Amino acid sequence: MQFLMETALEKLLEISEEDLSEKTDPGKWSKKEIIGHLIDSATNNHHRFVRGQFEKNVQISYDQNKWNVAGHYQDIDSIQLIQFWMMYNRQLIELWRNIPKEKLSNTIYTGDETPLTLGFLIQDYVVHLEHHLKQLHVLK
Repeated sequence: MQFLMETALEKLLEISEEDLSEKTDPGKWSKKEIIGHLIDSATNNHHRFVRGQFEKNVQISYDQNKWNVAGHYQDIDSIQLIQFWMMYNRQLIELWRNIPKEKLSNTIYTGDETPLTLGFLIQDYVVHLEHHLKQLHVLK
């Protein structure tokens, strides 16, 4: 994950402000808004990764579109967004390193009826991140 983050950071910083801000369709997110979505994902998953270790029946869901609108990511400086996203993910990596293995089977509700394990949510977070980094053309 650390290598993924460092590789993505270099490539994200090479993208122009104009390209990051461009909206190809009024109903689609710009690249800045995708980065904002990744920040929102990190925020919500941070709660899952921490609270899922010690709370029973943890329920943490969010409306990604409403969060994106409320975040006003399109109006924020791209360097600030990219750096914040990077720092948040570095913090998550440190958090993961310190989760006791026996806690990975704890369950969390994310809005669906079926609870997911903490271990699954960590793996899914990385898959989700890779998906969006490919959308941003910083991963192949």
